[in-house]
Amino acid sequence: MPELPEVETTRRGLAMQLEGRKIARIEARRPDLRWPLPRDFAARIQGRRVLGLERRAKYILIRLENGPGQGDLIWLIHLGMSGRMLLRPGGWPNAIGKHDHVIFTTDAGWSVTFNDARRFGAMDLIEPGELASHKLLRDLGPEPLDDAFTPAALIAALKGRRTPMKSALLDQSVVAGLGNIYVSEALFRAGIHPERLAGCVSPKRLQRLVPEIKQVLLEAIAAGGSSLRDYVQSDGELGYFQTFFRVYGHEGDPCPACGRPVRRIVQAGRSTFFCAACQT
Repeated sequence: MPELPEVETTRRGLAMQLEGRKIARIEARRPDLRWPLPRDFAARIQGRRVLGLERRAKYILIRLENGPGQGDLIWLIHLGMSGRMLLRPGGWPNAIGKHDHVIFTTDAGWSVTFNDARRFGAMDLIEPGELASHKLLRDLGPEPLDDAFTPAALIAALKGRRTPMKSALLDQSVVAGLGNIYVSEALFRAGIHPERLAGCVSPKRLQRLVPEIKQVLLEAIAAGGSSLRDYVQSDGELGYFQTFFRVYGHEGDPCPACGRPVRRIVQAGRSTFFCAACQT
């Protein structure tokens, strides 16, 4: 599933061609994705100008100016497991694929195709005043790259938790946007064992973890994210941060710090990679 760096990379790619442009034409080629699309979905978007693109956790938020007799609108997009937003010049695409579910063009002649083979993605339209209370956003914790995500905030969020550290960091109410890959990488950099109970990790070690989380995310964004299965950037290019993974996907390989084999365990149905010697 695309994680924060992949979603942020997609947002930045789209913003370059969408901000300030009007949605000239839009077509939803099916009535639902993971859930049904909002009523009159395409009609409510077409003709509006894009005011800006933002990201909250793993969600892209496209702010649309008011339409005739309507107020501003926010278009929420979640890429799901296999979703991708492909940006191309030349207007409406000549070839439309089986999994191209939502297509739109701008008044500058760019097209964007939302392709989602597994159809776990989602879209919704939200009134700006209802954004904070939206069911997908209301319980999210702080953004890991924001100033509000501090060691003190993480220490308070994990106090007394009896869940493993890996699971605690995947809890979106603790910190928003983190996923399996980057939690594994950040825990390795901070030297924290993924099975250690979150409430038992010392404040000193959590103070080290926060900057490691921020750093690994920034490095991944700079590399265009990680392309393991379906993810590509909005221009169709692969991300390449997977070439910099220190432990993720490296079961049996020498740890880059101590040389001992990297281990893999399964936590809550997901693979966790770590070094048992370096992470305690």
